[in-house]
Amino acid sequence: MKIFRTLAALVLLCLAAVSASAGLFDDEEARRAILDLRQRVDAVRLATEQGASRASEDGASLRRSLLDLQNQIETLRAEMAKLRGLNEQLARDVADVQRQQKDISQGVNERLRQFEPAKVAIDGREFMAEPAEKRDFEAALAVFRKGDFPAAQAAFVDFLKRYSKSGYASSALFWLGNAQYATRDYKEAMINFRSLIGREPDHLRAPEAVLSIANCQLELKDARSARKTLEDLIKAYPQSEAAVAAKERLARLK
Repeated sequence: MKIFRTLAALVLLCLAAVSASAGLFDDEEARRAILDLRQRVDAVRLATEQGASRASEDGASLRRSLLDLQNQIETLRAEMAKLRGLNEQLARDVADVQRQQKDISQGVNERLRQFEPAKVAIDGREFMAEPAEKRDFEAALAVFRKGDFPAAQAAFVDFLKRYSKSGYASSALFWLGNAQYATRDYKEAMINFRSLIGREPDHLRAPEAVLSIANCQLELKDARSARKTLEDLIKAYPQSEAAVAAKERLARLK
């Protein structure tokens, strides 16, 4: 707009100059001056229009560039958001895999422990036992406690054959002897009680085993041997409950 105002002022100035000098020049010269002025005005107007057109084109180009840049920024934001989502999902997947691996590892360890020896304690003894060994002993003892003495006898005999060196062996001999006593197999019962005493004379069940031998002897009507066994029990295990019972039975035998 400033350019057009300047152009208009220039035209007016020129026209004024032409009018002022009209008296000095003839008509031909005046016409040439006016044509020359018009050409200059046209040239200025054309240059102005071209400049305005270029400015408009430059503005449009700049707007297009800004719009393209904005679109690129929005695209980048969308891609970054997508990447963040993928990273979060990946983190969740990794955490799930780690939990699964932990669960699997724990499950494997638990299954392995089912086959590994473990420390057990029975009758004052601690020792390492295989899972199957522990299971079979407890199963035989459960049969005894139900009162099925023939089945218990068979179970303990089978146990001692398969686990002859087991830490349960002395206890198994004791319960086997008791099962045999219950079925009135007194001679076999005494053999197993004596095996227990010979194997571990300081075993927690040893005093009871000696007392059980005396009971077997009394059942077999061998009072003399029973008396000797009871006296030996009192000497060998004087502080035991079995020794107290032995003294009572000796008193009755006399």
